[in-house]
Amino acid sequence: MTETLYIRLASRSQDVVHWLIHSAENQEIIASGELKDAAELIQLSEKAKTRQVIVLVPSCDVILKRLTVPGNSQRAIRMAAPYMLEDDLAQDVEQLFFAYANMKTDEQGHNCFVAIVERTQLNQWQSWLKEANINCKKMLPEVLALPNATPHWAAITLEQQLLLRQGNWQGMTIDLAVWPIVEASLAKQLKAQQGDDNEQLPVIDTYSPLSSQHFTLNAQPEELPLALLAKHAPSQNFNLLQGEYQVKQTRSPIIQTWLSVAAIAVIALIFSLTFKAIKLHQLNNQIAQVEADIIQVYKKAFPKTKRVKAATVRSQLKRKLAEIGSVNHEGNFLAFLDKLHPAFVAVPELKPEAIKFDQKRQELRLQATASDYQYFEKFKNQLEKTQFTVSQGSLNNQGDLVSGSFSIKDK
Repeated sequence: MTETLYIRLASRSQDVVHWLIHSAENQEIIASGELKDAAELIQLSEKAKTRQVIVLVPSCDVILKRLTVPGNSQRAIRMAAPYMLEDDLAQDVEQLFFAYANMKTDEQGHNCFVAIVERTQLNQWQSWLKEANINCKKMLPEVLALPNATPHWAAITLEQQLLLRQGNWQGMTIDLAVWPIVEASLAKQLKAQQGDDNEQLPVIDTYSPLSSQHFTLNAQPEELPLALLAKHAPSQNFNLLQGEYQVKQTRSPIIQTWLSVAAIAVIALIFSLTFKAIKLHQLNNQIAQVEADIIQVYKKAFPKTKRVKAATVRSQLKRKLAEIGSVNHEGNFLAFLDKLHPAFVAVPELKPEAIKFDQKRQELRLQATASDYQYFEKFKNQLEKTQFTVSQGSLNNQGDLVSGSFSIKDK
C-alpha cells in the first residue's frame, strides 16, 4: 500500500481538521481538504479503509522532554522519568501518559526522550477516530514530522499557528500572534546558555512566510503544510500510541475468512494424520504378530533351531531345502509335501527321519521310524488312497523302533 491518509486533528472537537492523501511511490498529493470539526471525520472513513492512516496531533498538547536519567536498563530509566519531571508538570503524573522514543544518547548526554500528553486529551482523539470508524495505528506530534536539518530549525504555518522544530526531540506549536514574544524569549535563552552575545543563533528554514527580529530566516519553496509533513512523517519511528494505547492488529474480512479455512484445513490434516498413525500402529502390530507366528511355525518344524528371525526365515528355508537337494525347485517340493500331509495326519505314529526329493523323476524318498510294523502298512495305504504310487523298502528293527523307507511318486 503506497498511499497514506494523513489527518491533522485539533485540540478541540469544534476546530478545523485538515487531511491529505499522499502517494509515497510517486511523491504526489492524491487529494486534500478540510473538515469544519471532528464530527465530520466520518467523511474520511471510506478513504481510510483502503489506506494506511497516520494521525498528526498539535504539539501544543504534547510536551517533548529530553532527560539524563541514571541507570543502565531502559525499563528502569523509563520508570524513573515521570517522577523526575513531577515538579515541572502542572498535572499529577497519574493524569498524564508518557510515551518514549527509542533514540541513542545525544551529545548533551540525554538518554531518555519522552512525549507527555494528558490522558483525557489522548482518549478524546481516539474517541473521535473510533466514532468515525477510522483505524489509526500511528499518532505523531506534528512538529516531529517537520524536516530535521540540525543545527537548522524548521518552521511552517498552519491556519493561525506556527509549527517549529528545533532539533531531533525539540519543537513547539504556538499561535502566530505570540511568535514575536516567543522568539525573543528563545533568543535570550540561547544567548544565556552560550554565554556569548556574538554567538550566532540557529538559522530557521521557513516553508511559509514568516518574520523574525532575532533569527536568520532561510526561505524554502512554499508547500502545503500537510504535504510537507507527509514527506517526512514516515521517517519518524516514534509513535504516541504505546502501551495501553497501542492499537491491536485487526485483520480484513478476506484474511479472516482465509484464516478460518486454513484452521479447518489444519484440523482436518491433524485428524487425517492421527487416523493414519493409528492405522500404522495397528498394521505394525499385525506385522509383529505374523512374524511371531512365522517364527513359531519354523521352530515347530525345526525344533533344533535356537535363533531365528522372521526376515531370515526364507533364506533359512532355502538352506534346509538345499540339504535335501531341492533348493531350485522348492515350489514343486513343497506342493508335493502338501499332498503328503493327510497321510502324516492319519498316521501320527510314523515319524520322518530323512527326506530326499528327486525333481527329474518327481520322486520323494522318505526314511521313517515307528513303534510297530503296522504303521508303515497303514501309511502306505493312506498314500495310495491319495493317488500316490508307493514302493516300500525293507523294514528293520532298531531297538524298540522299526525303521523303513518309502519311494513315493505322484501318479
